[in-house]
Amino acid sequence: MNNLDKTYQALLQDILDNGVEKTDRTGTGTISVFGRQIRHKMSEGYPLLTTKKMAFKTMVTELLWFLKGDTNIKYLVDNGCHIWNGDAYKHYVICTPTPPGTPARLTQEEFINKIKTEDEFARKWGELGPIYGNQWRSWEGLNSNTDQIANLINDLKTNPDSRRLMVNAWNVGEMDNMVLPPCHYGFQVYTRELTWEEKVQWVMKNTDVELENLYIVEEIAKDSTPKRAISLMWNQRSVDTFLGLPFNIASYGLLLEMIAKEVNMIPDELIGNLGDVHLYKNHIEQAKEQITRKPMTLPVVEISELDLLKGSVDLELKNYIHHSPIKAPLSN
Repeated sequence: MNNLDKTYQALLQDILDNGVEKTDRTGTGTISVFGRQIRHKMSEGYPLLTTKKMAFKTMVTELLWFLKGDTNIKYLVDNGCHIWNGDAYKHYVICTPTPPGTPARLTQEEFINKIKTEDEFARKWGELGPIYGNQWRSWEGLNSNTDQIANLINDLKTNPDSRRLMVNAWNVGEMDNMVLPPCHYGFQVYTRELTWEEKVQWVMKNTDVELENLYIVEEIAKDSTPKRAISLMWNQRSVDTFLGLPFNIASYGLLLEMIAKEVNMIPDELIGNLGDVHLYKNHIEQAKEQITRKPMTLPVVEISELDLLKGSVDLELKNYIHHSPIKAPLSN
C-alpha cells in the first residue's frame, strides 16, 4: 500500500487550488499555503516517492553529513552531492565584490572545482556556518557544547518514555552566522511498548520460524525481539514542496530507521509538521505532471551496519520502482 505518494499529490493539489502568491528571498515567487501535515506508517514501506525518481544516494550523503557534525560542503562535493553548492556560492559572491578594474570572481563551476581541489580554499569558502550538523552534534552553550544526537540515543536507552526526546537546530544566538537558517528546525521522537501481537508479527517477519512452532515463536518474542516502537516528528518552517519536501520525508524516514536500529526498536510513524508550504512558480507545471502519475509500491531499506554517532551506515535500497525524474530548477 502506498498512501505516501497519494498524500503528497494531494498536498501539491492543495497548493495549486488554495495557494496565495507570495514574494520570497530568491526572487522567484511562490504560491503558498500555511500549516499542513504529512503522516506515514513505516510498516507500509520506506517513504521514498515513486511518482518521480528520487536521488536516494544524494539524500543519504546529506544526512550522514549532518550526523557527522560537518558544515563544510567539501564532504558533499567529494561524494557527488551538490544540493548546497548554490548556497555556498551565493555566500562567496556576496563576500567578494568586484569593483571596476579588479579580476572577475569565479563562476559557480570554477568555484566548485576549487572546493574539490584546493583544501585551503575549501576550508574558507566551503564553510556554511553553524548549520544543522553543528547544532545537532555541538550546540554551543555557556560552559560546554552539547551533542544532541548522543544525548538522544542515551535517553532512548535509559528513559524511553521521556517527553524530552528532542533535537533542535534553531539556535537564535548563531543565526546570523549561518549561510541559511534551518528550514527543518527540530525533531522529536516518541516510543511506546509493543503489544504481544506486534512482537509475534516481528518474529514471523524477521525469522524463519513457522507459526506452527508457536512455542518457539513465543520464546523468541519473549527474549530477543524489540520491546518498543519508535516514531519521529519533524517541524519545518519553510517547505519547497516540489524539490525539498520529498528529500525531507526520505531523510527523516531514514533517520528514524537508523535511530530505531541503534536502540533496537521498530520504526512506527513518521510525521512532518509543515509551516509555509509553497511551490515556486517555476515548479507549477512539474507539480501538475506529478499529480497525474500513478503511485507504485514503496521500497524498503535494509541497514546491515551502522555507527550512528560517526555518521556511518551500510544499507541497501530494495525494490524501488518509480516513474521517470521530473527536472526543476533549484532556487537559492
